Amino acid sequence: MPAQPLHEIMDPDWAQALAPVEPQIRAMGNFLRAEHQAGRDTLPPGPDIFRAFTYPMSQVKVLVLGQDPYPTPGHAMGLSFSVRPEVRPVPRSLHNIYKELNTDLGIMPPDHGDLRAWSQQGVMLLNRVLSVGAGAAGSHRNLGWEQVTTAAVQALVARGRPLVGLLWGADARSCKPLLGGYPCVESPHPSPLSASRGFFGSRPFSRVNELLLAQGASPVNWAL
Repeated sequence: MPAQPLHEIMDPDWAQALAPVEPQIRAMGNFLRAEHQAGRDTLPPGPDIFRAFTYPMSQVKVLVLGQDPYPTPGHAMGLSFSVRPEVRPVPRSLHNIYKELNTDLGIMPPDHGDLRAWSQQGVMLLNRVLSVGAGAAGSHRNLGWEQVTTAAVQALVARGRPLVGLLWGADARSCKPLLGGYPCVESPHPSPLSASRGFFGSRPFSRVNELLLAQGASPVNWAL
């Protein structure tokens, strides 16, 4: 994890917004360095941990909350649900997201799992926890990242600009109170264990666009 100042590794507005929790960010950096010194791999690679914060805070209009990064080496790249372009096959949760995207909007699934095109349109793909031990899903939960990502969500709300929360799964839905009065699209998680319990058929992409239009914001082009 980079040790340079926040304004050198993220959008300046994000650096300012997260300044109050910078000590916690530094503490997590120390934790990750200790893990590496002990011979334990963590994901994503250090330079990718804050990738979601490199896109302009001023342009964020959709917040997609994930849980923690993919624990499979080579998959996590700092954006929730997204994987590196070369990863084949795409993770099963992402496969289900693509399936619902096709059902909802008729968009054919791409042959990759890189969701950066969404980020470039103001869709913030934020994991609740920003790191994970290799092969150990959930291993960095409740160690301090939640304080950082809570501050991020609160900063988005404080702007007073159009925003829609896209909350998949119990962890994400538990964050709904952080979004204040902003509208949210909620459903079960797209994982194979829960997608058939209400994620499929939930039409999240068209519903998000409808809520953006109702706030006077432009819709997202969800095509990849």
